[in-house]
Amino acid sequence: MAPVFAVFGITNDTLNLVVQLLLLFLIAVWAALVFWTYTDARRRIEDPMLIGCAAAASFFFPYVGTIVYMIVRPPEYLDDVRERELEIAAASARLQQVEQLACPYCDFEIEKTFLRCPSCLRRLKEPCGTCGRPLDPRWKICPYCEAEVGAAAQPQRRRAARRAPASAGPPPERPPSARPSSAQQPAVARAQTPPRGSEQPAAARTRPPS
Repeated sequence: MAPVFAVFGITNDTLNLVVQLLLLFLIAVWAALVFWTYTDARRRIEDPMLIGCAAAASFFFPYVGTIVYMIVRPPEYLDDVRERELEIAAASARLQQVEQLACPYCDFEIEKTFLRCPSCLRRLKEPCGTCGRPLDPRWKICPYCEAEVGAAAQPQRRRAARRAPASAGPPPERPPSARPSSAQQPAVARAQTPPRGSEQPAAARTRPPS
């Protein structure tokens, strides 16, 4: 049997075998590149026609078609693009939620520094007893003045109690100078008691003379 590459002047059987193995290797690499181009295009391109064109170019133009595809292919996978879009959408939603807060009672637009809702007048946050800044109910310490949230309420109550008017209590006692002394009390009693001779029964004063 004549060697396969005898037409090229190769008559050595060993050299003919090496050339055959080299061609088989190049064909295997070409087929692998066609398959890789197709699978990579599916992960990077959404249009099925473009995917088919990339695979056909790699098939009909061995090695060259794959090299051209590697130059013009999209830089990101479709999964990465979708994940980035979801992250951007989530970040935009969080930013919008932070910038445009709504009252939990009437859905009126409020700001995070509001203590009361301007629409329904419901209390949204409690002010700090030291600096007056709005506090989140989950905070244990004021981040502005470093005052404890529970301990700051007590001085505020004390100040409010001092400012409030005193409740009605027993009448104030008279000073000692206004009270009559023990020596003056009998004289006052004698002054208030009429003389004995001046007291006459009412019948005697009204009886006509006999």
